[in-house]
Amino acid sequence: MLIFWSIAALLLAVTLALLLWPLLRGRHAAVAPDADSAAIAVYRDQKQVLDAECGDGVITPDERDAAVAELARRLGAEVAAPQAATTNRPGRRGAWFAALALLVLIPSAAVILYARLGNPGAAAIVAAGDASNAHEISDSQIAAMVDNLAQRLQSRPDDAEGWVLLARSYAALGRFADAANAYARADALIPDNSALLADYADALAMAQGKRLAGKPAELIRRALAIDPQHRKALALAATAALEARDLDGALAYWRRLLAQFPEGSDDARQINTIVAQIESAKRDGRTVSGPADKAPLRTDQPAIAKQAPAGATIAGRVEIAPALAAKVALTDTVFIFARAVDGPRMPLAVLRVPARELPRQFTLDDNMGMAPGVKLSAAAAVIVEARISKSGNALPQPGDFSGRSAPIKPGATGVTVTIDQIVP
Repeated sequence: MLIFWSIAALLLAVTLALLLWPLLRGRHAAVAPDADSAAIAVYRDQKQVLDAECGDGVITPDERDAAVAELARRLGAEVAAPQAATTNRPGRRGAWFAALALLVLIPSAAVILYARLGNPGAAAIVAAGDASNAHEISDSQIAAMVDNLAQRLQSRPDDAEGWVLLARSYAALGRFADAANAYARADALIPDNSALLADYADALAMAQGKRLAGKPAELIRRALAIDPQHRKALALAATAALEARDLDGALAYWRRLLAQFPEGSDDARQINTIVAQIESAKRDGRTVSGPADKAPLRTDQPAIAKQAPAGATIAGRVEIAPALAAKVALTDTVFIFARAVDGPRMPLAVLRVPARELPRQFTLDDNMGMAPGVKLSAAAAVIVEARISKSGNALPQPGDFSGRSAPIKPGATGVTVTIDQIVP
């Protein structure tokens, strides 16, 4: 902030100097020319002419002497007159008044115009950035942008894409109740969209304590009626069946989902593990309650990720350093996101998963963005970051754990992010 005001003061001083110096100096030169030198030069020239005429016999020596005396008298009068003029110059006082007016008006106008047309608050943000963590400021600005989008949609209630974007943004920030409300508005504008219904059910379930009973289950049934093979809806339906203690129904949904993945893939292995747990519980007469027994409720599991075009995804693994592993609670939340190396700090893709699933395979793609037109696939290079939040808040908090990758290009696979730092 000090640098900004120093530069502004320097520019103002230079401007004043450029304006005042010609005004004062130019006025002085115009009012007080070197009249003495000019008069003497004229006298010298005329005397030389008289001397030449006398030498040629045109005039007599007496006539020449009389003419020279008259020239000397005139020269004395002309040389004495400017002295009085320079002692009383009416324009000189006006120049000083003009200079004083500029000296007052220009700085005042600059301050007033900056206050009205500029952004004085930006200096405070920069100053705060010097004293606090840069992530906090940037993420706070992201939250403010989301709130601005919500305000804009109040005057444009028919903007379906805007409501979807707002809902996804709220979900990425962990504001699930707000996300569910935004999805409800989008659902009214975009009927019979299975992906939208699955997202709506997911946000609503998170808002009501990670439970799918009631309205979320109804939304899942609607989604599967539209698209019986929708991956996200199938995963949610399987989890809802586990909540209802319907093990056979849960197995049926997981097997339908398993059939959509290549054998031996990470997704297939994850689903096979869940199926094995359910079958074991069924044989032993135990119950499986879904989220409490690690059945995935969150819809950003690899098995329910949306399909994305080749080159538009980043895949890898998030793990935690052994020194921090004992400090992570099962109820903590992990945020995995990609940011452009050169560009705004708004995440290009965001994934939210429970900490109990670490180490964890992940996939980021264009469908996980938070802003229209800002895509992961369009970035030249990105950094993948992972942060464990104790509060579940999308904004970094002191005591959170974090880690990041080296710069990579979209389309990269096998990326490893190790969480090994503590947020100060």
